[in-house]
Amino acid sequence: MRDPHSAQASSPPSAGGAAFTQSSRQLGALLCWAVVFADIGTSIYYVPGILYGTVGPLTGLFVLGTMLVFLLLALKYVEVTYRFPQGGGVVTVAAHALTPWWGALGGMLILVDYFLTAAISSLSGVFYLSLIVPALGAAPQLFGADVDVSVATWLALAILLALGILNWLGLGVSAAVSLVAACIAFLSDGAILVTVFAHVSLDTVLTLFIGMFGDVALTPVLVLVGFAGSFLAFSGLESISQLAPDMKLPRRIVGRAAMALVVVTVVLTTPLLALFATLLLPTSAADPVRSTQLISLLAGRWGGVSLQTLVALSAGVLLLFAANTAIIGAYHVVLALARLDFLPGALLRRNRWRRTPQYAIALATLVPILALLLVSGNIAALGAMYAFGLLGAFALTSLGMDIVRLRERRDLRRGLDPDREVTDMATRTSDPPEPLSAWARSRINLALGFLTTVLVILAWAINLVAKPLATAFGGAIVIVGMALAVLVHLRRRRQGRSRVMASGVETGYITQALAVLGGTDITQNEAVIRAALAHAAGGSVVFLYLGDQRALEPAGVFRLTEAHLHDPHARSILGRAQYLARAARTKARFIYRHPDPDAVSAVWRVLRPAEVIVAQDWQDAVRAIPAARLIVLPDDRLKSTLGGHASN
Repeated sequence: MRDPHSAQASSPPSAGGAAFTQSSRQLGALLCWAVVFADIGTSIYYVPGILYGTVGPLTGLFVLGTMLVFLLLALKYVEVTYRFPQGGGVVTVAAHALTPWWGALGGMLILVDYFLTAAISSLSGVFYLSLIVPALGAAPQLFGADVDVSVATWLALAILLALGILNWLGLGVSAAVSLVAACIAFLSDGAILVTVFAHVSLDTVLTLFIGMFGDVALTPVLVLVGFAGSFLAFSGLESISQLAPDMKLPRRIVGRAAMALVVVTVVLTTPLLALFATLLLPTSAADPVRSTQLISLLAGRWGGVSLQTLVALSAGVLLLFAANTAIIGAYHVVLALARLDFLPGALLRRNRWRRTPQYAIALATLVPILALLLVSGNIAALGAMYAFGLLGAFALTSLGMDIVRLRERRDLRRGLDPDREVTDMATRTSDPPEPLSAWARSRINLALGFLTTVLVILAWAINLVAKPLATAFGGAIVIVGMALAVLVHLRRRRQGRSRVMASGVETGYITQALAVLGGTDITQNEAVIRAALAHAAGGSVVFLYLGDQRALEPAGVFRLTEAHLHDPHARSILGRAQYLARAARTKARFIYRHPDPDAVSAVWRVLRPAEVIVAQDWQDAVRAIPAARLIVLPDDRLKSTLGGHASN
């Protein structure tokens, strides 16, 4: 299967550990659930053992308690899918709610999460498979042999390298495989729970639940640390926001149904498995190696060798599947950050043979390998490093959504109705706007959003102090990434370009001039830009770029589909417009459209600018606009408009 970003529109897409062969916007609720649950559902295989080292037998209690915050976050992520249907997750939310630099920070944070997910999943997968083949690096206590655990580490490194090569080749899996993986994970979890309940009475469970409080002193510090650490059980929630461009319409309904399925399946499995694995197998949970195989050992305790082997096999395969998901998710974030000019453009280069982004894939593969080497395959250390990026991305997404909601309420008080926007946050023009529900606008939703943000930021702050290794590793990646972003930004400024985020077309937005840009003629477009800035006289200008890049728009999931970012000419010309607008101290907005007959007039009807400035070559695009509002720049005027600015 070819790479999801191949320029050939007919190429089957691939992404997110679950590459998809169907065309755009073909993911219904069930397939969306499959992608998200295949990610979240694998966390339970390693989280109980990691968390037990911190909070002991209270592991299940903390996972159960954090479920409330998970539910609140789920409500927000459903809203993200239809408020930001261009995808990009935390990168897009933070960039639009705050500034593009916050989007860059969000991207760096989610990269930390993806890198460590790949490392932990690959190593955990090997440990589970070692229950079937001890030579892979199983615990010596299980097989009576002193096996060097480093064998598992080296095998995990080899697996990561192999996954990187497969992604470089552009090989992927179908949506059906993703669905099968999610179903296997859920059915496997269900089989374990049914087996346990068939052999353990409810009285015994209640006794264990009550008795666990007697083994550990529930101090305030332990409560805070356990609360922060138990978020690991719900990593993967961010995936739902990456699926937005491929969801069937209306996204609001599909996203809600998909998230309902995610919540139900997670609630039914994750807390109970964490509870039983740590309370019924306390000796195994405390063992450094056996704790990495807890769920399979739980199955074997009452289901026998057959169920233990079946769970070990399914867990091992699913964890390797999750590692691939993380690699693909990581390199898509790298591509998005490179297109936003936060990372070097070299990362966008593709190899000539398979047309895959080889450098982005290499980065997404090598960092997890380095993480494994850094801790010498110590899965507890990887777990301690994990929550930095996860909680940071959750916090930034949650805060961004609060800001979006507050701005919307402000606009409503000013008499503006966001449902009358003619665009859908600058995504494909074929995507109609989706009105917000009454719940999305309610004060209760706003208040719950604030509560969610406070709780997640609290968890992140605790993690920063309680997990110094996580802070050091994640902080180093974020610092290096942001330093690169600054260097790229400075280079763009020296080239006379600035970063651009496209916006929607809002009713009531007052602008003096609408500048129509398009094509590849830099000289012509710059003349229109300078004329528009001169006519605006320090007011505001909207730059509308007409480009036709449908064939280059990527297919698949885990991608950012803001159209102008996939049009190199648009990025260059709009970047120049942003640079000149800032130099002229003029407020500017940027819109990207395909050159449909009604594209310019549709924008004009909403904005009603005083003037529309266009080059003579693009007169056909503005025929529906009254001549009194038009300023058409002929070739001779284009030259005079540039005047002495050619050196700039």
